[in-house]
Amino acid sequence: MGFARACSVALVGVEGVVVEVQADLEPGVAAFTLVGLPDKTLVESRDRVRAAVVNSGAAWPQKKLTVGLSPASVPKGGSGFDLAVAAAVLGAAEVVEPGAIADLVLIGELGLDGGVRPVRGILPAVLAAAEAGYRQVVVPQQCAAEAMLVPDVSVLGVRSLRQLIAVLTDGEVPEEEDHPRVGRPDPILAGLLVPGAGLGTGISRGGGAAGDGPDIPDLADVAGQYAARRALEVAASGGHHLFLSGPPGAGKTMLAERLPWILPPLTRQDSLEVTAVHSVAGILPPGEPLLARPPYCAPHHSATMQSLVGGGAGVPRPGAVSLAHRGVLFLDEAAEFGSKALDALRQPLEAGHVVIARAAGVVRLPARFLMVLAANPCPCGRHTLQGAGCECPASVVRRYQARLSGPLLDRVDLRVEVEPVTRSDLLGQGGRGEATAVVADRVREARDRAAARLDGTPWRLNSEIPGHELRTRWQAGPGALAQAERDLERGLLTARGLDRVLRVAWTVADLRGNDRPDALDVAVALELRTGIARGATAAMAAGS
Repeated sequence: MGFARACSVALVGVEGVVVEVQADLEPGVAAFTLVGLPDKTLVESRDRVRAAVVNSGAAWPQKKLTVGLSPASVPKGGSGFDLAVAAAVLGAAEVVEPGAIADLVLIGELGLDGGVRPVRGILPAVLAAAEAGYRQVVVPQQCAAEAMLVPDVSVLGVRSLRQLIAVLTDGEVPEEEDHPRVGRPDPILAGLLVPGAGLGTGISRGGGAAGDGPDIPDLADVAGQYAARRALEVAASGGHHLFLSGPPGAGKTMLAERLPWILPPLTRQDSLEVTAVHSVAGILPPGEPLLARPPYCAPHHSATMQSLVGGGAGVPRPGAVSLAHRGVLFLDEAAEFGSKALDALRQPLEAGHVVIARAAGVVRLPARFLMVLAANPCPCGRHTLQGAGCECPASVVRRYQARLSGPLLDRVDLRVEVEPVTRSDLLGQGGRGEATAVVADRVREARDRAAARLDGTPWRLNSEIPGHELRTRWQAGPGALAQAERDLERGLLTARGLDRVLRVAWTVADLRGNDRPDALDVAVALELRTGIARGATAAMAAGS
């Protein structure tokens, strides 16, 4: 009788649980039994592991073989357990020393020829192993760079089971040559990407500063829209959600697409969080183990509630709100989204995460994003245009605008009417606006001021500060809130709305270099919140 154990990791959402893979050999009729709550994909590993072991030159034990996955209560799925199962079987058969694999975490899929194929979710799996105290992991060679992002963990990348056996038995490690097919994608990398799983996601590539490179969208390309550009800058500086309303062709989508590039690059911790989510979702590009720029996710308006907040059969998978974590979620044609899908965003907008309960388990997914909504004023889009011939009845316009519920809009700090582009702006006669790099520098300086003020607190951006703290710990200047208090009494602001005005006022003060908000900062915040023109934004642009 032989016994051996190895370790692997089961992913539940974007969090990992270390699983002990135990193999037991007993005399009897040759059979292979896999227990421990495996799903269909994992059950099929019996055939993959058997073929891989035989084709790697090792003898398959002709005994009764039982492989158990512990803890049995944790749902397990996917092909990433293949390598650990093979190592445990070889240890029980004494092909390798059982003690050499007892504290080894192995993650990878096996091909029938014994090759080790990459799998999704390597980064969160290795993070879970490190948190559990394991210091040695074996992963596919193609995923080794991703695994090495975790500090204090020794990573061994292998291309085949033959190489792993040679390492464990102190033998000569065979060379595994690549045989790429000219003009065709590498089939071994197919397991890293899930076709169609991007949900319309466009990931900001590269780790350079904003404005570097010819392919980066430039704010200078946006004709006119000075108020909307100012609102975009405020949104980026404080992490405030933004609603752009205006006729088609005014530049709402162009503005939203440029927002990720005026955001500062991700910190090391944020990069790990974002990379972990994208790795699990299967949209992490091969050869780019760490995402350095904020992601940008723009789902189509036909997206379901599950595709937005996460879900799916079995264990829930990340949705658009999680794919936009630490980045931008852009909902174009927001009024065309389903009302249930939009209202499902209310909880992650407040909490910064989403909790999904399914029969297979409860998953907590990160979802701290900057949301941008864009919508037309009516079904034809010409309601606000002078002499444009809008024939939508008033009742139709009201119903169309009511598709964005009050509770959802109450969580949006900035609301801007995007005006039609004038001829002088479109033809360049009014002069070009500022470039992305210039605006990004101001955003970075404003965030640095906020970070210095919030040092030692659990908050990083003005949009995250509770209203109680703003009213007691960080108060505005004397008399600065007089106009906001009048709007609260008149019903133009809710209590939540007043807190959000204070947050925006602090962001405006950071952009202007003020120590605390004055009456002009609050007036700008009120104008951006209520949409009522007060002349404050123009005064701020003039530098007063």
